[in-house]
Amino acid sequence: MKIALISSEKLPVPPIRGGAVQQYINGVLPYLRKKHEITILSIQDPELKEMEVVEQVRYIRIPGDTKEKFFKEAARELKLNNYDIVHVFNRPVSLKRYFKASPHSKFILSVHNEMFTPKKIPYTQAVECIKRVSQIVTISDFIQCGILKNFPEAAGKIRTIYSGVDLEQFQPVWSEQAIKIREQVKNEYGINNSNVVLYVSRFSPKKGSHLVLQAMSDVIQENPQTVLLVVGSKWYGSNKVDEYVSYIYKLGQKISGHVIFTGFIPPADIYKYFTVGDIFVCASQWEEPLARVHYEAMAAGLPIITTNRGGNPEVVKGFGNGLVLTGYDYSEDFAAAINYLLRNPNLAREMGRNGRRLAEDRFSYKRVAEDLLRLYEEI
Repeated sequence: MKIALISSEKLPVPPIRGGAVQQYINGVLPYLRKKHEITILSIQDPELKEMEVVEQVRYIRIPGDTKEKFFKEAARELKLNNYDIVHVFNRPVSLKRYFKASPHSKFILSVHNEMFTPKKIPYTQAVECIKRVSQIVTISDFIQCGILKNFPEAAGKIRTIYSGVDLEQFQPVWSEQAIKIREQVKNEYGINNSNVVLYVSRFSPKKGSHLVLQAMSDVIQENPQTVLLVVGSKWYGSNKVDEYVSYIYKLGQKISGHVIFTGFIPPADIYKYFTVGDIFVCASQWEEPLARVHYEAMAAGLPIITTNRGGNPEVVKGFGNGLVLTGYDYSEDFAAAINYLLRNPNLAREMGRNGRRLAEDRFSYKRVAEDLLRLYEEI
């Protein structure tokens, strides 16, 4: 079948700037292209060609000065080509235009955030979208339940397909490959003899970055040979500094010698930093749909500390691969959890191994692609 995958308009595919949607698409492509003729529509980027074919996948990158311009150009492409399936990611508001452009196509909508809210899409347009699409795929049960609460008519055509991770790239910390990379990265940053708490995120109040920095003041009192490795920046592909980022750096100055800021790291290199961690922390303060870093930490064999927010607990609670904090907005709770795992290294290692097994059993990109391929055949 001819299938068009339309990415969200903020970032390009491949995910050279990052982006959960873009990484998801890139992760499943090797499997989808073996079965179907795939075209990817995403935003233009100065480092990527406007049109190219790579490993049998056709990439069309269109201007995205505004959402409307992106939607218009994507619709024009749909009109020019007869796609059997159009798989739209995270933009239900765009579907009205796409339905008109390609009336004979079957449509699938993947929802990675809370996109069916009044701020995102008018109610009547949302209802029409739900009626018209063949299937709605959500990234977590949290997102699915939110849609069904407001739009019960979606029942029967909505399902959760959890995201995944590249198990070959993200090797467990005990593997020979990971150990070599771990030594290189630790040498680079001069943290050879330290316990490493790993935090990978954009800098944002809703991501809880400040709480992790604040927690480290208590951690190093009990475990002075501990370093916080902070991987990330304000925005994808950028090290721009705003008021909140300045605040984060000031918190870092208070624990000087116990924190390292890497700045933005290209997605293709992120796996290297997971080999360095002893504990992984996700500090989401908002109702996170389900942060993809959980899958990466699991694949790397790291015990996870996360918050009871949104979909995050769905891949940790009850699986023995980490701790879920109900006191998600207290730095003291993060410190207590980190210190607990540092005091109990055997438990931490067991959690990490449980996480790796879980990633292998349920959260590989191969499994994600197989779920999508079955869906394509069903509709």
